[in-house]
Amino acid sequence: MTAVVLGVVAARGGAGASTLAAAVARELSRRTATVLVELDRGSGGIDVLLGLEGTDGMRWPDLRDARGDVPGADVLALLPRWGSCAVLSADRLRPGAPEPAVVVDVLHGLCAEVGAVVLDLERAAVVAGESLVSACDVVLVVARRDLRSVAGILAMRPFLDGPRAGLAVRGAGPLGVSEMAAAVDLPVLATVRNDRRLAAALERDGDLGRGRTSRAAARLAGSLL
Repeated sequence: MTAVVLGVVAARGGAGASTLAAAVARELSRRTATVLVELDRGSGGIDVLLGLEGTDGMRWPDLRDARGDVPGADVLALLPRWGSCAVLSADRLRPGAPEPAVVVDVLHGLCAEVGAVVLDLERAAVVAGESLVSACDVVLVVARRDLRSVAGILAMRPFLDGPRAGLAVRGAGPLGVSEMAAAVDLPVLATVRNDRRLAAALERDGDLGRGRTSRAAARLAGSLL
């Protein structure tokens, strides 16, 4: 099996990229074996967002010695689960980024075992040319409808020419969706209206519910597979 790899990155802070990455991963996991992988070096753990911080399972610090031919099936079996989706997260109690070579080898092993991998990418790493954008089949740039998002996308734009890249435009704002697409020369792959109940649902029990974000994620997952 060779996984479809989706990278998700925020155009700016507060865009909601991690939430949308998780939503798409959950929808993909309804169709095929899927793992959501956090690659943000400054994160306190996407497991916290999903309410999994108390769930047993392996995080990136546990894989610091994983090099070479990493058995993806063994890694997959030890990851915590968010419903049917496996999650490889940072650890808020053991901060620090995994070595780049470890990341590459672990992902290579996982891609041989699942149908889809969703990478929650770090914006600064994309701008610095240090991310795994080139390993992605599709890169989804999550943006608000404002000039800050446009500026953030333009900073990343030179590194988005390899994979198929497009926008997920969230919420309302002063800029039109077509204006944003034209300004950054990327197609719009999804629009997501404001989902007022989403934050409260995540805080309560790590559940995205079946609101606007989940419906947009379901459409994206269908198009990927």
